[in-house]
Amino acid sequence: MPRVLAGVAMLVWFGTQPDLRATVTAWVDAHQREIVGELLQTLAIPNVADDQPNIRRNAEHLRGLLARRGFAAELLETDGNPLVYGALTVPGATRTVLFYCHYDGQHVDAKAWKQPDPFVPVLRRGLLADQPATIDPASVTRFDPEMRIYARSASDDKAPIVALLSAVDALKASGLAPSSNVRVILDGEEEASSPSLVPAIGKYQDRLRADLMVILDGPTHSSGRPTLVYGARGIATVDLTVFGPKSGVHSGNYGNWMPNPAMRLASLLASMKDDTGKVTVPGYYDAVAPLTAEERAMLDAVPEDTERMLRTFGVARPEQAFPRLQDAMQYPTLNVRGLASSFVGAGARTIIPDRATAAIDIRLVKETTAADLVAKLRAHVEKQGYHLVTDAEMKDGSPDDRTRAAHPRLAQLTVLGPTTAAFRTPPSDPHARAVAAALTRTFGAPPVQLRTLGGTVPIAPFIEALGFPAVLVPTVNFDNNQHEENENLRLGTFFESIVTIASVLRM
Repeated sequence: MPRVLAGVAMLVWFGTQPDLRATVTAWVDAHQREIVGELLQTLAIPNVADDQPNIRRNAEHLRGLLARRGFAAELLETDGNPLVYGALTVPGATRTVLFYCHYDGQHVDAKAWKQPDPFVPVLRRGLLADQPATIDPASVTRFDPEMRIYARSASDDKAPIVALLSAVDALKASGLAPSSNVRVILDGEEEASSPSLVPAIGKYQDRLRADLMVILDGPTHSSGRPTLVYGARGIATVDLTVFGPKSGVHSGNYGNWMPNPAMRLASLLASMKDDTGKVTVPGYYDAVAPLTAEERAMLDAVPEDTERMLRTFGVARPEQAFPRLQDAMQYPTLNVRGLASSFVGAGARTIIPDRATAAIDIRLVKETTAADLVAKLRAHVEKQGYHLVTDAEMKDGSPDDRTRAAHPRLAQLTVLGPTTAAFRTPPSDPHARAVAAALTRTFGAPPVQLRTLGGTVPIAPFIEALGFPAVLVPTVNFDNNQHEENENLRLGTFFESIVTIASVLRM
């Protein structure tokens, strides 16, 4: 069919569908208190991955929420935290969709939060920068869309779980069934790189088989429009430590003479990027091929509001190597996520420290591998004149005397934990196209479509082992302080996400 006629036919077909958006929105409006209450109850259970008693409390709670909706729900035990699984069979359905979320959250520094406990949710009238009033949820009969819930995992990733359950409720109450069989997998170790997930895929593959995986994670586009993402970056984390004297020494007695590892580390890190923010490690971008015309068009179609985002984050301008966010997403990153060397603040001492460490994360794109980029980083450090200390050359956490005497510059590069590969599904995939069509039908305009999401989800092993495509449908506000203190969820975005998920359930 010619493209123009196909478009007309699609519009006619869309016009014959029930007004799903109005139907679900009306149900959500009538049940706001119950929905928010269920979310607050879920957020009140601490969910750091290594807090196993509370993680199991989360898992049992979520299993119960799935069972209440008619899912065949169970805990799938792993070598680590349990996976929460649910299955809802729809008579006559010929397609199965597997929804993935995670129920664990990042660690918290409670002292940095503007509330007594990050796991006791607080409802406020807006952004913290505006000094909003705190509200008792029990006193609210209708929630203003600008109200926000502040709590760990409010947006990453418990809100999408509750939104999915609410979408199922809304359809059932409206006499509508999902158009696909629905399976749900909730991961309890995503923020810890999901070390137990890959073995579990092989053990439970019959339960996990599907035609499409839909990942409910990440922020929507800054415009607030429904968003569809075809891939996500992977990640590798490393620690880079530069060594100085065996122990800290007096900065007056030995300053200008004793090598300072903090200064050397700063210089070493500076050698890895130029002033525009481009990585200068040789070969770092070599695997990334130039975009095709179709890929370039997809990036150019994203409605970026750079000025608004810069104001939101309090930054004058982005890195000049990649002034457009969507362009930046197509390349691997080299990010310093933390620095440590001796003492600062009130506990600072006038010493030359014994070592300095940079915690680094590398976000991978589909064309790159962790092994290759870490190897390039190692080669770059060695090229700067450093001997990379091996485990055999360490004693009690420091280089041994023989190694210290043989090499004037000592460093150690340590890969932390498992790495996660990136993934990307072609927009032309029939199931991905069905999601895009469903969102277009519900909202009357195509979603914002992104080639790659900046964050990481452990989906590549599913794709490799089970052979289905995967897409992300982000559902939370872009300014949610994900992974940071004062993580929050804008309620207007949350309520709209229920409509978005209902659309996918009805595609």
